[in-house]
Amino acid sequence: MAQTTVPASRPLPLTIPIQTIIPWAVLAAVLSLLFLYFVGVEQGAFSLFGGQSVHEFVHDGRHLLGFPCH
Repeated sequence: MAQTTVPASRPLPLTIPIQTIIPWAVLAAVLSLLFLYFVGVEQGAFSLFGGQSVHEFVHDGRHLLGFPCH
């Protein structure tokens, strides 16, 4: 009884062009920095919105991420 083997084909590497990734990476970085600003810094003298509305809205998230706020 003869056994034949079929050579395994090698998977082709996935290529993703950098030009496709750069706009999405910049958008993700900007959104991340905005999120970090509103959670960590939005209060006091440098606040964009007056009062404590943003601070109270993200209060529990600040504690979860380790930002002191009291």
